[in-house]
Amino acid sequence: MIYLALGALGLVVAALVLSDGGDTLAGGLSSDMLVNIAWTGTILALVVAGFWRQFRASPLRHVQALAAWGLIGAALVLGYSYRDRLSAVSSRVLGDLRPGTAVQGPGGSVTITRRSDGTFRVDARVGGEGKVLTQDFLFDTGASSVVLTAENAAALGFRPRPDEFSTRVSTANGATSAAPIQLDSLTVGTITTRNVNAMIARPGALSGNLLGHTFLDRLARYEVQGNRLILTPDR
Repeated sequence: MIYLALGALGLVVAALVLSDGGDTLAGGLSSDMLVNIAWTGTILALVVAGFWRQFRASPLRHVQALAAWGLIGAALVLGYSYRDRLSAVSSRVLGDLRPGTAVQGPGGSVTITRRSDGTFRVDARVGGEGKVLTQDFLFDTGASSVVLTAENAAALGFRPRPDEFSTRVSTANGATSAAPIQLDSLTVGTITTRNVNAMIARPGALSGNLLGHTFLDRLARYEVQGNRLILTPDR
């Protein structure tokens, strides 16, 4: 290996001699390029020589190290090649570990895992009256509209007068009166809808917010597959 290093150094000297002050050598290579190649070869030869000396002193340990690095490299290559599948699997695992978490799926879809009580609940970002807050929503196909509890609506800045609770809305638990409003935005996972018509239920009428049809009808589709609710945005 030391002879390789000496040979590379010889190339450096030859490049300097043959250049004779010119910019290029025979074959079109510049003297600077040949010098750079020679220096790189010299450094590489010295590194290989040092490694070879250590390898001869303890070959088994170095073979094990090379095998370990080879496995790490193979794992990185496989991980990159199958990154989309691994991402989908990790997302499903996350959804199973944390039911109610909106997990992004293919095509911009969002998947929500059913909770132990049999319901689909999800945290959504709600914008209204200059505020944006994260609030819990129950998926409810029986609700004709997105419905907020009076308490959650007040947190967003909506405080309707008693006479404004004039609209009847249907929910899975029955009918109630509500005050109509419009939300600036409603975001579930990566799906955002704007200017969403919604209702505020009378104080004490509901225990939680409802994700109803004024949001669901803005989607391309929504479907339940086993323990998973899949929301697909409209493109």
